Amino acid sequence: MEDLYADKNGKVTALKQHAAGVALANAEADSKQMHDKGVIITGGVVVGNPTVTKVDVDRKIPNVTISTCLDVSGWNVIESDTKKPASLPSTRLTKYVIQAVVEKWPEGWKVIKDEPQGKAC
Repeated sequence: MEDLYADKNGKVTALKQHAAGVALANAEADSKQMHDKGVIITGGVVVGNPTVTKVDVDRKIPNVTISTCLDVSGWNVIESDTKKPASLPSTRLTKYVIQAVVEKWPEGWKVIKDEPQGKAC
């Protein structure tokens, strides 16, 4: 995600190694929307306190649901042309709960769904 958001051309494809389905489609759409507005994001994300909330290994493709705190306070949202900080809402959450579903594919675990829960952590 970090590489995709930082590339104003949106040509980063490495995300496909880690995400699929709705999670991949949403990430690509979100980054395109930002890039179309002339915004890129640099910096890092911190994932804290991951907790497995559901396990379903009896399926053809096993999956696990994980709840975690996503800290995006280290992200720098900047205008891609001017390299100046973009204006952001003062009410924006920078540390929030996210719930993700990961599936075990032959090449490894992939995020197939991730949903911000709209609450701070």
